[in-house]
Amino acid sequence: MKATRFAMRAILAMAVAVACALTVACGAGPTTPPAPIVAVSKSQNPLVANVTVMTSCAGQAMVEFGEDTTYGRTTSWYPVSGNFLQSSILVAGMKASTLYHMRAQLNCGGAQTPSQDMTFTTGPLPALAFPTVTVSRPNSALSTSENPGIESVDITIADTPAFFTDRDGNPIWYYDNGKGQFAFPFKMLANGHMLLNVTGFIGEGGSTLTEVDLAGNVVRSLNIFTLQHEMATIGGFDLVPQGFHHDFVELPNGHIIALVDCNKNFTNLSGYPGTTQVVGDGLVDLDQNWNPVWAWNSFDYVGNGLDINRHLGGLPDWTHGNAILYSPEDGNLLFSMRQQSWVVKIDYNNGGGTGNILWHLGYQGDFALTVGGVPTDDPSQWFSFQHFPIILSQNGSETTLGIWDNGNDRVLNAAGAQCINPLAGTAFPSCYSRPLIFQVDESSMVANIAWADQLPYFGIFGGNINQFSNGNVEFDLNDPAIPPSPSVASQVQEITTTGTPQVVWQMNITPGGEFAYRALRVPSLYNGVTWLH
Repeated sequence: MKATRFAMRAILAMAVAVACALTVACGAGPTTPPAPIVAVSKSQNPLVANVTVMTSCAGQAMVEFGEDTTYGRTTSWYPVSGNFLQSSILVAGMKASTLYHMRAQLNCGGAQTPSQDMTFTTGPLPALAFPTVTVSRPNSALSTSENPGIESVDITIADTPAFFTDRDGNPIWYYDNGKGQFAFPFKMLANGHMLLNVTGFIGEGGSTLTEVDLAGNVVRSLNIFTLQHEMATIGGFDLVPQGFHHDFVELPNGHIIALVDCNKNFTNLSGYPGTTQVVGDGLVDLDQNWNPVWAWNSFDYVGNGLDINRHLGGLPDWTHGNAILYSPEDGNLLFSMRQQSWVVKIDYNNGGGTGNILWHLGYQGDFALTVGGVPTDDPSQWFSFQHFPIILSQNGSETTLGIWDNGNDRVLNAAGAQCINPLAGTAFPSCYSRPLIFQVDESSMVANIAWADQLPYFGIFGGNINQFSNGNVEFDLNDPAIPPSPSVASQVQEITTTGTPQVVWQMNITPGGEFAYRALRVPSLYNGVTWLH
């Protein structure tokens, strides 16, 4: 221990001497910042390195890393304190059992200086239930148009970790949710951490919002039972949350809107004599300290935007919310109700709203429908039992919205005929799934389908869609009734939006049952950073 302290003092003394040599006089500001003193060590995640940085000047540092000294990937920039105080940067985004080169870059007063090169070898993947991921690029001529980034894969099967892969399908980050648990869902936060809803079963208690850093250290957590107690203690809330489920969204002010189940008993509903405990949805606004400050209860809007006897998928699952979006244009919330085949806008008004439902998007909703600008009253053109609406852009009253149209029980005509699962094997039209892009104009109350791709497959549940800046669309076909190939539980594709869409990139997830509730591309594991490879 004494020898180690002596060695550290010697290093610091040498660093101070070097820093003084680079100044006009010791104590003056450096014209060129000295190279930072760096070291790399393991973290508790075998795919994540801990790089410590010490420097004489206060500024910022980031780490470049890659399989050779061209590096190719970077972390975000992080503040460093100067005075040779130690700062740590977690480096994530590396394959298992692989040698990596890395170096820090120091920026002090606008001048940038690299450290020496270091090497770090990642450990093997743990014995967790990772699915098999197979990537292909069917058309090599289109490979140059492949959008950059990495893939976030959310498998909702017990014992499966939350994980990211590179675009070749190699896991490059994971979080062990624990025995019998899975993440439903998980997302990156603005502070660079991950937020996961760790749960063992859908729609019931035991779920926990868990914030972790890139090494997997738990920063904070909120169990649903703790939230129940806090809401009861504070008072003024008319719902008792039964479980976190399906989604949450981080707001620009650092609040989290969490989606929860809530229940209410009804008597003699249409088709349900006697007493039925109906499962609805609640939204809970958690402030920066995760204290509940606002809530919305679907049962409060029965007769005021929602009909308890409209239960397209049957009861007790009445609304089945599966996605929340924050609308920056007006501070309100968009909420996807799968069992209603609607996306609704809720008056949130950045925490000061009434909670009223402002409009319903979907069949029998508030918008007229056009396809390519041409009006239509064909109900089959609407989405049905949808997932993952995503705001692609906003401009005043106009919102470009992506929606994954699963197509369950799609209404086919004015008589109310519905499609059937293709596994039924009858001659009646089979259900199919589509990625859709809508242009929603709230001033004219017209929703225009700007682009759609009717697939030859029917994804029974889950899935998502996004459109990249290069124009390509990525979607996750989850749980196809008839798989594109044997044992495919989910197929993720990046396709062109040309007249006949072409597959640019494809990921197959196997074996059967390893469903990717969501699988989507993100720029990197660091906010504000895009990894090209």
